[in-house]
Amino acid sequence: MHFDTEQVFFEQYGQRLNDEQLRAVRTVEGPVLLLAVPGSGKTTVLVNRLGYMLYVKGINPGNILTLTYTVAATADMARRFRDLFGEEPAEDLEFRTINGICAKIISHYGRIIGKKSFDLITDEKLSGKILTDLYVKLMEEYPTESDIKNIRTLITYCKNMMLTEDEIRKRGEEEDIKLWEIYDRYNTELKSRSLMDYDDQMIYAYRMLKGSRELLDFYRNKYRYICVDEAQDTSKIQHMIISLLAGETGNLFMVGDEDQSIYGFRAAYPDALLNFEKDHPGAKVLVMDKNYRSNARIVETADRFIQKNFSRHEKHMCATREASSDISYVNLKSRKDQYKYLFDIAKDNQSQTAVLYRDNECILPLVDLMEREGVTYRIKSADMAFFTHRVVVDVTNILNFALNPMDPELFMKVYFKFQTYLRKPDAEQMCYIADIKHTGILDAVEELDINKRILGNVRALRTHFRNMRSETPAKALWRIDNAMGYGDYLRDNNMDEDKLFILEMLAQNEKTIPEFLERLEQLRTILTEKRENYRADFILSTIHSSKGLEYDNVILMDVINGVFPGKMIKSFKTATPQEKQDYEEERRIFYVGMTRARDKLTILKYDDEPSVFVGELSPKVKKESAKATAKKKENILTKPTPLLKKKAKPVSSGEDVPENLIIGQRISQERYGEGVISDVSWDEDEIPTKFTVEFDDGTERKFMFPFAFTTGMKILE
Repeated sequence: MHFDTEQVFFEQYGQRLNDEQLRAVRTVEGPVLLLAVPGSGKTTVLVNRLGYMLYVKGINPGNILTLTYTVAATADMARRFRDLFGEEPAEDLEFRTINGICAKIISHYGRIIGKKSFDLITDEKLSGKILTDLYVKLMEEYPTESDIKNIRTLITYCKNMMLTEDEIRKRGEEEDIKLWEIYDRYNTELKSRSLMDYDDQMIYAYRMLKGSRELLDFYRNKYRYICVDEAQDTSKIQHMIISLLAGETGNLFMVGDEDQSIYGFRAAYPDALLNFEKDHPGAKVLVMDKNYRSNARIVETADRFIQKNFSRHEKHMCATREASSDISYVNLKSRKDQYKYLFDIAKDNQSQTAVLYRDNECILPLVDLMEREGVTYRIKSADMAFFTHRVVVDVTNILNFALNPMDPELFMKVYFKFQTYLRKPDAEQMCYIADIKHTGILDAVEELDINKRILGNVRALRTHFRNMRSETPAKALWRIDNAMGYGDYLRDNNMDEDKLFILEMLAQNEKTIPEFLERLEQLRTILTEKRENYRADFILSTIHSSKGLEYDNVILMDVINGVFPGKMIKSFKTATPQEKQDYEEERRIFYVGMTRARDKLTILKYDDEPSVFVGELSPKVKKESAKATAKKKENILTKPTPLLKKKAKPVSSGEDVPENLIIGQRISQERYGEGVISDVSWDEDEIPTKFTVEFDDGTERKFMFPFAFTTGMKILE
């Protein structure tokens, strides 16, 4: 098949393409970056562009390499091409993941030098055994499944970002693990067994291309046209491989959007998109800014929200659909109330509705309720590392020790987490005495010659454990968190306190500690074995798993400080580059969540939890009570509630004083003119205290909040 003119091609295949899409399809030569906002039809453009290259430009299909992020995306892209252009041309095109092309390069290089390449580890049990043995040896404790998962993620990050030894050591200090030692010995062990993991595959391929001009020339000559989908998810090493294959001025077509880069933990490298023109002289940057997915209210609000990020190209997302329903803000008294609210929706759900959340465990209390009542739902990619997280393991060990006060193994795992200041030799001696005398281990403290203060602490701990045995699991968890010192242990070690909240929610439905422990195991089994019910209209998904998908109605839950975003920044001026980078990624995750919605977007708010993200969406929001929503969603207008903690008081009732300050907002000031808020400092209750404005004349000035607004400063809408 060949078309004499591009007009004939577009008459047959491109009638539905807009001007921006047509331009992207036609731009074939040289380095090209296509920035595609959510719902702008990037896959359609990629597929049509491949057809255009073959049938209008007459490019040999063997000279085109199309790279996608996942195996599933590769299969989907090939299927989309076949559906449009037929089976025969699809057979000659190469659709691969970057790991796939790296495997091909490594195998080729092995043939050149006459050596067999290392075998790829495809069995996670083998690498898991290596990592577990190293962890035990270096950390001197047995890791949970969650610990091993975290180590894997960190190793992937280090390899994909090509970190130096010093950088890896620093990362290890931040995570409080001996990361460099584990990383170094893990790599040594793999090499000694002639093995490589998926991340090594890319490192080796890169080194081979750099070290062999023959190899590099072969692939540059073969793949004269390289197309990359989801470029914002590509890691640093992957970008370096792609750039090496394409050369500085080669025919490289990258499609992505740094505003949708949400895989930082896997070393996604949006900087490659921001630096594209610098890395590829003479590059063209095209933008597809029309969103065909969401109603205009959602598009406008999401665009306004993402504009607050600094590390991004200058662009705006534009709506093509009309504005229908406004974004709904459902106000609940507390975070705890959301599970009953969502459960009621699930019971009566009649249309496609997706509940999206930041982390997998957020949804567990709702899953618990729905499983008990037999409510139909679909859950996507339920990674249940929660059940083996260090905090959850600690709590289950503590509860089990309350039931088994003579178990030395449990005691040695938990004794130091209550701030009794009991030394390890004394703890071991107590276990020894208890074994001889057949008493409870905590009773054996009476036989020790120890400091009176420590003795008192251990006696108090013994009383807590005795009382806990007969308590409901909810009360026992409150005791562990607040009275026994475990909550302080978590805070002192910068560990995730939110795991305790989820456990407390799950404990509400059980009467005894053994029943609660059994229910945790049941839930873990249910979620591990549960198959996706593709006919269910009520869908549960992390935002990460929802990327690339769309739903009629979306509900965003747990958008609260400390969960989403995970970490707050008190001041951008004093924040480290990494903290700023992490915070901007959290903003991008929220943006991706918002833009999954086609028709209706609902965001849950809570009187007992502040949310900086919800506060940024609109200074004046139309709120919908949960009660009114249940009664066929009759909207009611109320005055917006300040997004403050319980103890906080509204800073002012003055009409011109904003309830929240947002970096990037424009202001006007009678003496200095107009400018932009460039930095904000908050107190412990997350009320603004002072802020910095960069005025249009280039000067920067600091002001006190709310005094600056009571004396005439105004926010410009």
